[in-house]
Amino acid sequence: MGKTTPCLWFDTQAEEAANFYTSIFKNSRIKQITHYGEFAAQIGKSKGQVMTVLFELNGQEFMGLNGGPNFKFSEAISFMVNCDDQEELDYFWDKLGQGGRPVECGWIQDKFGLSWQIVPKILPELMSDPEKTERVMVEVMKMVKLDIETLKRAAAGK
Repeated sequence: MGKTTPCLWFDTQAEEAANFYTSIFKNSRIKQITHYGEFAAQIGKSKGQVMTVLFELNGQEFMGLNGGPNFKFSEAISFMVNCDDQEELDYFWDKLGQGGRPVECGWIQDKFGLSWQIVPKILPELMSDPEKTERVMVEVMKMVKLDIETLKRAAAGK
């Protein structure tokens, strides 16, 4: 099977978003930028305007498309950032949240409206059986930004 590349539809902010995301994630870069040509006027764009931005975040390829105002992001699609520890979780929460808004249960919406789940890598282990899952989820549902130590205590039944 070929490589899967998420394509993110923006109004006009694809390049700004790619620059924002690549400034946050390690091992990230912008790979290619294309521009609208002569056909642009047929679809309400200007010749020379950025059309697409191909970028990588820690090795995962993404395409940003300036497609216009027709579509908006929703929580139906989100990207999970699996964090090693609370410091890393706090880092991504703070950086991706700049200009955005916290939601709940470890979810945050960035300034472009894209949803992110900022979660500890240890979460599947903390939810390794039904009893642990129940206790952990009770705590998750109380939180906005996740607190790893609280989740560990819940999994342990403390």
